[in-house]
Formats: sequence, structure tokens, C-alpha cells
Amino acid sequence: MATFQVDTPLPHIPDDLTIPQFILREIGGRPVRPRDIPFFIEDATGRKVSYEEVHARTLGLANALSLRWDIGHGDVVCLISPNHVDYMPTIWAVHTLGGIVTPSNPSYNIEELVYQLRTTNAKLIVAHPLCLGAATAAAKTVGLSPTSIISLGREQGSYVTLEELIPFGASRAENYKAIRLRRGEAQTKLAFLCLSSGTTGKPKAVVISHYCVIANVIQMATHYRVNDPSYSRCRIRPGDTAMAVLPMFHIYGLVVNVHTSLFCGMAVLVVPKFNFQSFLENIVKYKVTHLHLVPPQILLLCKQPIVKKYDLSHVRYCMSGAAPLGGELMKQVSKILCNASIGQGYGMTETCTTISAFDGSSKMGRIGSAGRLMPGLVAKVVKGDGNLASEGEEGELWVKGPSMSLRYLNNPDATAETFVDGWVRTGDEVIIKDHEVYVVDRLKEIMKVRGFQVAPAELEAHILLHADVADVCVVGVPDEYSGEVPLAYVVPSAKALRAMGKNALRQAKFKQAVIKHVADAKVNYKHLTGGVELIGSIPKNPSGKILRRVLRARAKENRPPIAARL
Repeated sequence: MATFQVDTPLPHIPDDLTIPQFILREIGGRPVRPRDIPFFIEDATGRKVSYEEVHARTLGLANALSLRWDIGHGDVVCLISPNHVDYMPTIWAVHTLGGIVTPSNPSYNIEELVYQLRTTNAKLIVAHPLCLGAATAAAKTVGLSPTSIISLGREQGSYVTLEELIPFGASRAENYKAIRLRRGEAQTKLAFLCLSSGTTGKPKAVVISHYCVIANVIQMATHYRVNDPSYSRCRIRPGDTAMAVLPMFHIYGLVVNVHTSLFCGMAVLVVPKFNFQSFLENIVKYKVTHLHLVPPQILLLCKQPIVKKYDLSHVRYCMSGAAPLGGELMKQVSKILCNASIGQGYGMTETCTTISAFDGSSKMGRIGSAGRLMPGLVAKVVKGDGNLASEGEEGELWVKGPSMSLRYLNNPDATAETFVDGWVRTGDEVIIKDHEVYVVDRLKEIMKVRGFQVAPAELEAHILLHADVADVCVVGVPDEYSGEVPLAYVVPSAKALRAMGKNALRQAKFKQAVIKHVADAKVNYKHLTGGVELIGSIPKNPSGKILRRVLRARAKENRPPIAARL
């Protein structure tokens, strides 16, 4: 089989609508939101923001942006903020004017923000009060006036705020002409410039059209049969509540967690920052039915005793994405979320999110699988020799479909490498079986030990089964004989830390226990020959992906170079 594609038919994807038109208009053939179900709920206050209020705030802000800054077609606005109830209305206001949004990581320092502003040529910045310091300094560096900064808050000194702009815009005559896209135009009309995760080198700005987002939302809704009245096992229903604790600037949070949930008629609980106890309290307080998480959060659910104090029985759906989730963790969390359908999803910024997702009709997705291919998506697996893999054979995953991002902004070399004749090269080594995608590992992360391939994710999943391990990252370190050997950076559990203290002998015993744990279960070339190092925390990006390069560099610094052999 040269290509892989599910036989689920994909309904029509409108190619003449902007994202706000698609989300805020009542379009036939979509799930119907009950009138008493809000769009957003603010976690700290419980404030509910209705569809009518969201619509009014979006249009009021759009008019203000047009009047005050002349934002229009092709203008780029940088949005830097933790999750906020006005995050989406701000995006949709810019889109209403034909502008483009570049969402920014709120933890960015000045240098990182300067890079994003320059890369995207942003004209205006909307910043949360916590981000105003970095935004002001970055704006000055790139030559933007202080008046080009809007505060996503109340009464911020000299900064104009959203709370001022929305009534200002709503009270004036409309200063812009409503966008009416021609048929097919949504496929090229730009909506977002999202920075890739930047696992190697500097991040790249991924160019995403309105159609890309709309297509992936419809693919997800079709995959879960949310609008099929004959499907009694549907886990996604209008009136449900999804928690948005994933960062909205990240493609997983932006498209899957928020836009898809809203399209399906759900309320979105907006959580600015993840705190585990508050997370549990909010699930109970707001009767959250749907969770979109990353493996570190799943790990907390499985490892923290406090979880037993909370009734989580109303949770019906839990997706883990952004990084691999081990099979044992999936089994453990299925006992904690006893009434939830649990599994993995897989995607990337370059594919405008979801490539595959677990089947919500069963209690648990297939162990090790990143889910079933999305309807309308075509996949092929390319082996190292360039030939196409058959079902069950390994190779690099290439995909194409309606949601694929367009290119990297002003980066033709990187574009040519990743976007090839309509296909997106994922850079992931996979196996496809029964249309389920099994991610072996990132190609660039696979270790070669004496010629054998060793996937860090496999070892990490096993090490996490050890009762005294809270978190782990495995990297390859140079070895004169084997070429490369696995080294595990391990975060001990709180109980293990108390037991060890600073006693070197006890620490050494703990390390040996972890090494034995792997040796007892894995073939010899997968043993932790590089050793075990204790660490306080595993560096990760905001979506939960391990920043393996950071620990790889640390390992390199701490080890003497291998002498050349003559």
C-alpha cells in the first residue's frame, strides 16, 4: 500500500469564510449550542461570557483597531498573554479586519520577543499586564512606538486597554468594510503566523490560513461524529465543558482545545496558569467533562496522592498530546478518570494541528498509538532508501490534506525541506497499522547504539513505571565503543528525595535501582550504559514537550570528549 487514508467521508469545508465568521455565525449542519451555555468561563471568578457578549466584544474591538491603528488586510498583530477570556475575541477582531495574528509565548524574554516581532513584521502588540515589560522593551528595540501597545487588562497607566477600546469601538460608526471572501480565497487568506517549537535553531514562523483552521476543526468533528444523532457513543456533546489549561498561543490549545470545542457547542473554561491543586478543584467546581492535556499533567494525575480527594467521575474525555504517552501511564490514568475515554492525539504546527486522534467510542485508545488518521488526510511512510513503506513498516511520515499549513514565512530553504509538492514531512519515524499511527520517535532524536536504533521515548515510558521516579529524560551521549549510549536524567519522587537526602551512598543506590529497572526489561543495547543523573526538573516547553537539546548539551559539557583514533 503506497498511501494510507480512512474511508470516513469529509463534509464540505467552507472556503469562503474567515475563522470568526465560521465560529460566530450560526451555520447549518453544525452542532447547536444550547442558549444557556456560555462561550467562555473565567476560572478565577466564574464569570460567564455568552455568545452575544463575545460577538459584541469582537466587533467593538475590531472597529477600535480600525479607527485608532488602521489595522487592515495583511497587518500583523502580536498577541502575548496567558490564557484569557478576551484572547479569542482579540484574535477574531484582527481577523475581522483582514489582519494576521502572531501568538507569542508569554514567558518570552525581550530577545525572544524581538525575534518574533522582526520575523513577522508585527505592527501592533496586545500584551497581558504581566507581559508589558518585555513588550515595551521589545517594541522599542524594533522601532514600534509605545502607543503601539495595548494592555489586555484594566487601567495600566499610560497604556490603552481593551476595556477602553471595546466600548469606544462599539459607540462609533463602523470604520471598516466587512470582509467577504471569494470562493477558495480562505485557502490563501492568512490568519496566523505561529512559531514552530524550535527544537533545532531559531523558531520558524508557520504560515496558516483561515481554511487550515476551519478544515482541522471539521476533520476533528467528523472523526468524533459530533453531529451524528444516530451515534449514541459520542463523547463530545453540545453543552459540555472543556478546560482550556493548555496555552492558547500553542497550536494544540489554539485549534484543538478552543476552536474545536467551541464549534462543537461546548463551554470553554479559561485557565491562565496550570496549578495542579487548582486544576483538580476547577474540574470539580465547573463539572469539566473534557480535558486536553500533555503527558506531564497526566503524570501528576497518576502520581500525586491528592487526586484521591476529588471526584472526577464526570470527566468523559481526556486527550493527551504534544509528546508521547506511555501505555502504563494510560492504563493508570484510566483508573483515575474512570468514566472517561482516554487516548492520544498527534499533530504539529506545520499540519495546522491534528494528524491523528484516538477513537472516542472506546474506553481507551490503543496502547502506543497516537490515534487514527483524520478524515480527509492522506499519509505515506517513506523508508530510509526513499521507497514507500507498507503497512507495519517503519519510515518517516509524510502527510497531505486540507489543513496543511502553507509554508514558513520568508524561509524558502526550510520551506523546500518540509513542504514538498503538497506533502508535509513530519520528521517523525512512524508505523501505520489499521490506519493507527505509532510514533517511534523523532528521527533526529533516535540514538544509534552499536548500529541499533534506540528511541528515548521507549526508555522514558519504562523508567516512569518505577515507583520512585517522578519524571525522566533520556539522551544519547558519545561512547568510543558503541558510538552512542543512553543516559537518563531522572527526577526522583518526593518520597525518594526525602529518603536519600544528600547521602551520596543512598543516591548511588537509587541510580543503580533505575539502571537495574531498565536492564531487567530491555535488550542490552538499550541499557543505561551512559548512567543516571539526578535532576530537579526536566526542561520542557509550554506544551509539555521535553527540551531534549538542553539536556543533550548539558551531558556534552559534563563529559570529556572522545579522543580521535589514529
